[in-house]
Amino acid sequence: MPRLKAASVSDQIVRKRKRKTRENGSPAADPSDVDAQPEEDLAETVTTTTKVPTKTHDGGKKPKRTPKKDNGTKPKLARHGSSTVVETSIPWPEHFQKLGQVHRALNIVYTFCCTRKHLATTFENLKSTVEGHIKRELVVEDVAQIAALMPRAINFSYVDEAMLQINLMGAEENVSGKKTRDFAIAQPELDNFEHKEVLLFEFIDGDLKRQVQHAKTGEPTKAAQRLRNEDLKMPVFSQKQMTKLIEKRNTKFTSAVNSLLNQCAEDGADAVETIIAMSVPFIPVPESRSTTPGPERSLLPATIPTERKSIPEIIEEMKTLEWYTGQIVPDGHRVFDPQPPIYGELNFQLTQNMVNALYNTRNIEQLYAHQAEAINNLHNLHNVIVSTSTSSGKSLIYQIPVLHQLEQDINTRAMYIFPTKALAQDQRRSLKEMLRFMGGLQDILVETFDGDTPMADRNYIRDEARIIFTNPDMLHITILPQEEAWRSFLQNLKFVVVDELHVYNGLFGAHVAFIMRRLRRICAAVGNHHVKFISCSATVANPEAHMKTIFGVDEVKLTDFDGSPSGRKEFLCWNTPFKDPGDPTSGRGNSMEESAKLFCQLVLRGVRCEALLAAVKNELMNLERPEVVARVMSYRGGYTPQDRRQIEREMFDGKLVGIVATSALELGVDIGSLDAVITCGFPYTIANLRQQSGRAGRRNKDSLSVLVGDCFPTDQFYMSNPDEIFTKPNSELQVDLENLLVLEGHIQCAAYEMPINAEADQVYFGPLLTKIATERMRKDKDGFYHCNERFLPQPSRHVAIRDTEDTHFAIIDITNGKNTVLEELEASRAFFTIYEGGIFLHQGNTYLIKEFSQERMIAKVEYVKVDWTTQQRDFTDIDPVETEAIRRIPNSRSKAFYGPIKIQQVVFGFFKIDKKRRILDAVQVDNPPIILFSKGMWLDVPKAALDILNEKKLNIAAAIHAAEHAVLSLMPNFVISMPGDVRTECKVALKEFAKKETSRKRPARLTFYDAKGGASGSGISTKAFEFIDTLLDQACCLECCCDERCKEANQVMSKAGALVIIMCLLGKEEEIDIDALPFGDDEAVPAGIETVVPAAEVQGG
Repeated sequence: MPRLKAASVSDQIVRKRKRKTRENGSPAADPSDVDAQPEEDLAETVTTTTKVPTKTHDGGKKPKRTPKKDNGTKPKLARHGSSTVVETSIPWPEHFQKLGQVHRALNIVYTFCCTRKHLATTFENLKSTVEGHIKRELVVEDVAQIAALMPRAINFSYVDEAMLQINLMGAEENVSGKKTRDFAIAQPELDNFEHKEVLLFEFIDGDLKRQVQHAKTGEPTKAAQRLRNEDLKMPVFSQKQMTKLIEKRNTKFTSAVNSLLNQCAEDGADAVETIIAMSVPFIPVPESRSTTPGPERSLLPATIPTERKSIPEIIEEMKTLEWYTGQIVPDGHRVFDPQPPIYGELNFQLTQNMVNALYNTRNIEQLYAHQAEAINNLHNLHNVIVSTSTSSGKSLIYQIPVLHQLEQDINTRAMYIFPTKALAQDQRRSLKEMLRFMGGLQDILVETFDGDTPMADRNYIRDEARIIFTNPDMLHITILPQEEAWRSFLQNLKFVVVDELHVYNGLFGAHVAFIMRRLRRICAAVGNHHVKFISCSATVANPEAHMKTIFGVDEVKLTDFDGSPSGRKEFLCWNTPFKDPGDPTSGRGNSMEESAKLFCQLVLRGVRCEALLAAVKNELMNLERPEVVARVMSYRGGYTPQDRRQIEREMFDGKLVGIVATSALELGVDIGSLDAVITCGFPYTIANLRQQSGRAGRRNKDSLSVLVGDCFPTDQFYMSNPDEIFTKPNSELQVDLENLLVLEGHIQCAAYEMPINAEADQVYFGPLLTKIATERMRKDKDGFYHCNERFLPQPSRHVAIRDTEDTHFAIIDITNGKNTVLEELEASRAFFTIYEGGIFLHQGNTYLIKEFSQERMIAKVEYVKVDWTTQQRDFTDIDPVETEAIRRIPNSRSKAFYGPIKIQQVVFGFFKIDKKRRILDAVQVDNPPIILFSKGMWLDVPKAALDILNEKKLNIAAAIHAAEHAVLSLMPNFVISMPGDVRTECKVALKEFAKKETSRKRPARLTFYDAKGGASGSGISTKAFEFIDTLLDQACCLECCCDERCKEANQVMSKAGALVIIMCLLGKEEEIDIDALPFGDDEAVPAGIETVVPAAEVQGG
């Protein structure tokens, strides 16, 4: 849907480059060609190794302009991209000269209007000013002819006037310090089907780049930082920038006319008649009077077909659409042939009841080879790990042995442990269905035991259930601490199933590993030495070793051969095209919109789709298919359990045709047969991408997986090198069992469950047990160790096992007097997502945040119809509170410190952003700061380093920031941790490069803190603290100090300055070659007014 043209923000990254000199001058066909060659050079510089071809024509009812066969007199006319200059020796007919005047006038007036945020570029708004330039009437037909010449650069169509209204909170009301609740809020309008349509004109081949006022001259200058770091001011634009954009468009128009004249000369056609005929499909018609569907809609089936075409047919059909301009990158279309099933045989006989249940519930007559192998290993009393592809029937591997054992002994107990509640519900439903067909077992209790289980039901489930579905959290907090109550269950426990083992990695994996050891310890104590562990995992590099680490068992049988059948699978690397596909300088388009288009084209052709992205409804409305909107739902972890179950059920039953999800659906929740998965943007790791892609084709039909490339460097790397996606090995899973903080927490919990024997229990907790027991626990007269009093009365409540928070904010919908909970958000997300006056998105609908109460932990929202969203502005200060430990760095006067860290986060305003990422308004908010606590370490920058940095005019903040990321990047070499487990204070470009004094001075200090574990931390920074001297030694040799996880995009970085700081911390200031250091960083990191002051030593408690 076209929107109000306003101040623009492009997602294109423009880097400075040297202008290439022209070797061969060539006469220009028009004065506007003057800048043509630099444009061409610019295109060559910016493009990736993947070239996006343009089509031979742009669809619609235009006559074909196919060149005649070469007769030897003239070379064939090549179809050029819109950024390529085309020349002609044919004089322009008067008709085209007049069109040129109209185009130039439209170009000038439109570009000026773009700088006025409240002015929509409708035909009526532009008409009188353009007529003043051309001295005659501006007619729709002329504009349509211009659009026909440059179809990819111009949008000329009727739109709903309501979509151009953005006056919810105008800038006129935005006085300093005014709270957002004081703004006049327009009530949501009911749709009475009375839509007024207006004719909108837009250039869509690129926007004016955001600029800011220079502090001294007041002139517009290039913005040096990201949008979220800008002052709360509207952007400004220089005359030079506007002139360059106008000239660029004039050049495109000239080339388009020249190309048409050359073509018509070859074909012997009249150019004027040709352009008039070409323009007919481009004459806009109001939707209310439109009878002929456009080219994008005419190829779509009238209703969603129950039996879809094959995936190759659908891909070929989409390639014929006007919208397709070569998005599938070279070598980015991979086809994986179908695999027939490979069956295996069991070494023992199943009962007839079991055979009947398998056939009646799943139509199974034979087991696949991997299922048979794993079940045979279990029958032979081995622990089993199965590592095969998604949807290969892994759940039967643990269901059959458990049910077989129950048939032999009705007192058998089994525990199924899943990382999420949704997975547990899914498997419970499947198992109950099988039990219906098993005589004698129909009435056994199979139940979920998790945080949602009512207290009144818990004792009954504990005493009567034969199979319980739970998660590591309940095992840790409820089951193990209540060992006496659960003794009967644990004595008869035969199988422990841990699905999705690859989830238990890093810090979370360490917690689960100790929980499993505590379970084994208690089972052994009550006389049960025969528990068998069954684990299933996605394809990983070290499944066998990982299972041994998690469960602490030595004997494990691995099954990694996949015997399940799979349909033909196709994988596409789909690169978001440039706004004008032939013009790289126009900037890359919106990957969300591109994914939504692809999603809708697939869904409307009968493809059941899951997409890991947001916002599809607009595209369905554009395609005039509003009836499908209700059959597409979004899904994320914060939704209420009832909503999530309903969405899963409707997708499974086929009522929904598409689901728009976060990675909450990455784990194997069975939502039925999926034909396609679209992933919007590279999802952090290859393993994640493979896991998401595996969701497609769960029922042996052909399937499709698409990775839609965003504009970011990582995405574009994989778009240029698609082979990496298919050939990179999976990464190994790692768990640190020597993290003292994690280890001590679980030893204290174990002592509460049953007193610790320092020697005997080493088999569960390792050699560090004796040290922790003697130093941190209470010893009785019999030599047993008991839980430390500081962990009482419930030690498990003191040990948080994962990075999820107990505190959640409720989002309450108060529209029209309603008072219903939309969803819940974790506190850490809520502080940056919810602020008064902001827009909250739920199921694709926009809600205005009317009230936000930090104390009551609620946010009240109201449904509004707006075509913009909001983006917060914030800063974070990270400061040590007190010193708990000091570590001297060898051969240096510097010291490393450890202790509690205070993290203070402040959201002070937000921008209103339209769907093209253009700023519509800037709003200030008065929110209280959010204060969190953690544990961490810090190093004060020595005075010697500050003196050298000042002497060489190097940016101190940039040096500190670069040194912090250099140390962070090396931590995984010494401490088993996941990226993001330890964080630092990232420096903000807006503040560090400012030309005016700031009141927020930061101490010259390198600070690192645990991102998980709350106020107690996670223990990772504690281990890093022990290795600080080695970390600094290695950081001296680091080639790169940039980090892809830097929340400020590595803008404030000085590698030379980082080396000075690290050398001085190591006491090697004499070895620094000061003369070899650059004098001042380059202009990308200007020194600015100093924002850093010498750090004062933090005192101990």
